[in-house]
Amino acid sequence: MGDDAIGGIRADLTRRVGAIEWRGGPRALAGEVDAIRSVARRHGMMPAAVVAEALEAALGRGEHGPLIHAWLTLLREAIASERQDKRAADSYAAACTVRLAG
Repeated sequence: MGDDAIGGIRADLTRRVGAIEWRGGPRALAGEVDAIRSVARRHGMMPAAVVAEALEAALGRGEHGPLIHAWLTLLREAIASERQDKRAADSYAAACTVRLAG
């Protein structure tokens, strides 16, 4: 897949993160995050997929409000990451672990 295609996917995913409707409740939010994770995984965007999975787990634990805003910020960063390899995904997974502990 070319750089233009990946750029378009990144732009779409970034737009989707920005359009998440907070008032829809955790179930609606989880559905949007699941869709973002699916697109990211399908296109080899491993950092974004890893963060989306961690965000889904955070929603499952009942996190909400400012904590979710922080997760979404990390998801946007993962989407924008130039590196999409396993080491990058591992780095984002570690950041998720730190966020979970913090």
